[in-house]
Amino acid sequence: MLTVWGRRNSGNVQKVMWAIGELGLAYERRDVGGSFGQLDTPEFRTMNPNSKVPVIQDDGHCLYESNTVVRYLSSAYGYGDLFPGDLKVRSLADLWMDWQLSTIDRQLGPLFMATVRTEPYARDPDLISHLARQLGESFKVLDNHLAENPYIAGDQFTMGDIPLGTAAFRYFYLDILRPDLPHVSRWYDNLCNRPAYREHVMIPIGHTPEEWLALEQEGGLSR
Repeated sequence: MLTVWGRRNSGNVQKVMWAIGELGLAYERRDVGGSFGQLDTPEFRTMNPNSKVPVIQDDGHCLYESNTVVRYLSSAYGYGDLFPGDLKVRSLADLWMDWQLSTIDRQLGPLFMATVRTEPYARDPDLISHLARQLGESFKVLDNHLAENPYIAGDQFTMGDIPLGTAAFRYFYLDILRPDLPHVSRWYDNLCNRPAYREHVMIPIGHTPEEWLALEQEGGLSR
């Protein structure tokens, strides 16, 4: 049995859950992290000494780091499909998965914290505008790539779409100014038609810290 530790509204957990959904795997998810706590317990730190989610156990094999988990699941259960068999195609998927971590994640995280995770009265409009412009420039890079590629690694949906697709939902969810991104928008619309994306990524997250926490608890239905 595949077991996932992590709260449903964590973007990194959502990557893993989306991959699981695409692969049609049976799983059990356990709520930890955020308002659920438990990350500093000896039991959890035995699985991940960094005290972060997600963590998976797959028939006794313990793994963490979200993009690594997505690669593992895709290779183990979706080789030749979600995990491209062609090395050149797979290298493109890997490239953009790494770019999500090195670029988008470092920009989207602070912007998300400055908006949804900050009380409206305490928000800094200048900071938000700066962060939004910075992130918009990075999404322009992705837009240029998608101008010639239906999906991240080429013609087919692969694991490469999962990290950036998870980030794209939050980017389009935020009440910010965005540049014109026709190719990202087309790609994002296609993702929105995927049942696993709608189930695991496109979930209510609120617009204030109170809404975020309430929805976190409401969505805390381990299965």
